[in-house]
Amino acid sequence: MDKNKPDNISEYKKWLKDKHKIDVDDRTRTYYESVAHKIRTDFNISLFWQTLTQQLERIGQEYYLNTKYYLFTEDRAPELILKPFDSFMLKSFRHNIINNKNWPKEPVDGWILPNNWFVKTNDIVRTCFVVKYLDGISFLLSKIQNICKDNGLTCDVDFEAKEEGYYAAHVSIRFQCEIPRKDWDTEKINTVIELQVTTQLQEVIRKLLHKYYEQSRKRIAPDELKWQWDYKSDEFSANYLGHILHYVEGMIMDVRDKQEGKKK
Repeated sequence: MDKNKPDNISEYKKWLKDKHKIDVDDRTRTYYESVAHKIRTDFNISLFWQTLTQQLERIGQEYYLNTKYYLFTEDRAPELILKPFDSFMLKSFRHNIINNKNWPKEPVDGWILPNNWFVKTNDIVRTCFVVKYLDGISFLLSKIQNICKDNGLTCDVDFEAKEEGYYAAHVSIRFQCEIPRKDWDTEKINTVIELQVTTQLQEVIRKLLHKYYEQSRKRIAPDELKWQWDYKSDEFSANYLGHILHYVEGMIMDVRDKQEGKKK
């Protein structure tokens, strides 16, 4: 074990001060929160977001006409969420320290520090669309990608499938906005807004698993016994439930498609 490697947030903040001359204090938190609010405000009034939210009803109607099933669990657009400062610090801790295979040198894609963290952190502003069925994810993604293209925005799609039983599609949208600087001036940056698309069942599992994800992300050393073999652990039950429900969703789609085939 490297004695100089931080193994908790307190030690990480000390490392930031000693190595990079960065003080993480109340002013850092206040500045982060003001910038995060500005990013959300700009994205909320952007032509892309206004277009997407206004078209959700039409998108839902198109899906219904194609499948005879409803697409969304709710008719209204989801709320744009800000990443809390403590969660943000934990993410930079994971990037710079926990998951850094080059330690003590910088990660392959560089340090995440105050001079770049609004550009390199991909979910300071995020939201999650919840659809009822598995095929609704790809259907909605195609609409989001088209609206991005129409508005000149770059987006990347990643279908996540984690061993902990987490399944969701993530759309990373590169978005330019003007943010305040600490010297009271402003600057334009290209940040990333994250739109998640998941199913109703997976959203329930995501909320159940959230505390386990947070606990595992803080660990420096791996557990002596992998959760897959610790059948008495909470992780074993919750994580495999995520995999089982994903399988069930696939079976639901299979039955639905076969019924539609018989009707035809």
